[in-house]
Amino acid sequence: MTVSSGASLLAKLDGGLTKIEDGLSMAAAYFILGLMLLGTANVVGRKLGMPVWGYNDLVTLSMVTFSFLPIAAMQRIGGHIRMELLVRQLSGRTLWLMEFLGVLLAVFIMAVLIYFSFTAFLRAFELGDSTIDREISTWPSKIWVPVAFSVLLARLILQMFGYTRLIINPDATPVAIPAMQEVAEMADKEIHDAFGDDDEETSTDRGK
Repeated sequence: MTVSSGASLLAKLDGGLTKIEDGLSMAAAYFILGLMLLGTANVVGRKLGMPVWGYNDLVTLSMVTFSFLPIAAMQRIGGHIRMELLVRQLSGRTLWLMEFLGVLLAVFIMAVLIYFSFTAFLRAFELGDSTIDREISTWPSKIWVPVAFSVLLARLILQMFGYTRLIINPDATPVAIPAMQEVAEMADKEIHDAFGDDDEETSTDRGK
C-alpha cells in the first residue's frame, strides 16, 4: 500500500466513523431534550397532583446516554481534558510517538472497560436487575456503555494508525487525528462557541 492510498483509506474510515459518532452525539442531545421536557412535565404534574411516574428512576437511567454516547466524538476533535504541558514542547517524530503511546495505553484501558461494562450489562439482563423505587429494568441503560466504549475503541485504533503514519513520515499531512491547537486558538474557539458569530463580529468591529 502506498502512502497516498494509506492516507485515502484512513480518510474514508475516519469519515465513516465520524457519521456514527455524530449520530451518537445527536442521540445524546435528544435524550437531554427529552429529559428537560420530562422535568417540565414532572413540575407541572406535581402542581396538579399527578407527578410523572418513576421520574427519579428515569432520570438516573437516562444520564448514562449523554454521559457516554458523545465520548468518541470528543476524542475525535480533541475536546477531552488532558495534560499537554510536556506534549506541547515536542515536535516531529517525537511528538507523534508520544501521542501514539498515549493512545496505545487508552486502547488497553478501553478494552478492559468494554469487557467489564458488557459483563455488567449481561448480569443485569440475565438477573432482571431493576431500580429500587419503580423496579424499572436497568439493562437498556447499561447496554449503552459498552456500545459507546466500542465506538471510542474504534476511534482510538484509527488514531493509532494515523500516528503510526506520521511516525514513519513526520512531514505527511495529519489524517484521522485531532489537531493540536495553541492556547490562544482554543480560547478564541471557546469564545466563538459561547457567544456566536455576532459577538465575534462585534469584537472585530471594536478592534477596528
